[in-house]
Amino acid sequence: MKSKYLTMKKFIPPFFLSLILGLIGGPLVHGQELFLVNNVSIEEETISPKYQFDYIPDFTYQQVATRVGAMETEMSFNLNERIFSFINYFAVRNREYSRMVLERKDIFFPLFEETLARHDMPDDIKFLAIIESGLNPKAKSRVGAMGLWQFMPATGRMYNLHANSDIDDRMDPEMATDAAAKYLKSLYRMFGDWEVALAAYNCGPGNVRKAIRKSGGKKTFEGIYDHLPKETRSYVPQFQAMMYVLRYAEEHNLVLEHPSYPIAYDKILFNQELDLEKFAKMTDICIADLEQLNPSIQNRLIPASHQNLALRIPKSKSDYVTENLNEFSNAVKLTSDRYVALRQPNSINTNKPAVAATTNVSTANQERIPYKVKSGDALGKIAQKHGTTVDNIKSWNNLTSNTIKIGQTLYIFASQKSPDQNIAQNTQRSPSSIENPKVYIVQPGDSLWLISKKLNGIHIDQIKKLNNLNSNQIKPGQKLIIG
Repeated sequence: MKSKYLTMKKFIPPFFLSLILGLIGGPLVHGQELFLVNNVSIEEETISPKYQFDYIPDFTYQQVATRVGAMETEMSFNLNERIFSFINYFAVRNREYSRMVLERKDIFFPLFEETLARHDMPDDIKFLAIIESGLNPKAKSRVGAMGLWQFMPATGRMYNLHANSDIDDRMDPEMATDAAAKYLKSLYRMFGDWEVALAAYNCGPGNVRKAIRKSGGKKTFEGIYDHLPKETRSYVPQFQAMMYVLRYAEEHNLVLEHPSYPIAYDKILFNQELDLEKFAKMTDICIADLEQLNPSIQNRLIPASHQNLALRIPKSKSDYVTENLNEFSNAVKLTSDRYVALRQPNSINTNKPAVAATTNVSTANQERIPYKVKSGDALGKIAQKHGTTVDNIKSWNNLTSNTIKIGQTLYIFASQKSPDQNIAQNTQRSPSSIENPKVYIVQPGDSLWLISKKLNGIHIDQIKKLNNLNSNQIKPGQKLIIG
């Protein structure tokens, strides 16, 4: 930087130099572009603006109230301290979660919007899937709820979402979204209020009816609030907070450093059993892309029971596959031996990338989490964040060195829920990580707030006091005394 400045002084009289510096606001910054002065080329680099992604803007209750008042929504939204506290949580304390759902929303929101419009329902109900699953179609709760909309097996079957060890319709985005719209609309007809319908979606219509009786017949969320289950009292305010945060993400500096884009796809019906690994190899389609587009397929195969299932494939390969459909159909037909091999516990399935077969650590029953490398990342930092080792990450991703690039996608396995799982349901439904009654091991995505909810309301200040914590910062693998 110094040499550039001295070079300018050599060719430009001091007066003109000071004039130029004054016009551009002081000394040259990296990438600044100056073309010709007295036919002398000074700089020819393009401007590279710097952006502070870690900057957290201040905001007041009144500012939020003004923005809420300007929102166009068919949903009820009366700002109160409960909602404001969750806005503060998503906009300040758990910004990584908010950025994560911002990254995923373009994949699923168009589907949600089309489905809700078809059912003549408020568009903003789409934000409920964020609270349910963090927009993760493979999200699974401790009690067995699955998918973007977290259907339990019995409720799923009521809406034609069936599940077996090979195919789980609850993880199919289109089928689950249509089922969720039908279920929510039936709850709205039942209670006549969208907030109460959302509460019923969380805790069941029976609990809502009980709360209505205990409240003396009140039929609004505020009216029955004190009589609802503890989790449900937070559930609706979280939904409303997310309605606000995603609308005003830029005002809170919630922007994506490396945006991701959905994979355009077409559906192709083979009408037969299908070996997905062979299909990927023959068509030169990335198996991870097939898994992302077809999250309901559990073992990289389509069984005879679901041979009418249309396979989603990247649009760029659609014409090629369609033109050669007969050849592919014969070559990728599922054989008995492959059916047995693909369903083995140690085989490569939808929760494991292809390189996982050579890993030193078992990935059975673990969830595969995609992680996009950001500026400043290193394998050691990523491993620490996710409670694993550098060797594991290298093995899972077939890396021969520690070199990684910004924007690169790494796959990481987690035995517990990650931050993309249901914020509301983490408090009650997530797997327990308690090794004994007095010690808790921090999991990826945990915060003191979430831990306090998991542990039946133990206060954050109590956790901090027991562990001599001066801040709310914790890290995966850390052991916390809880009693």
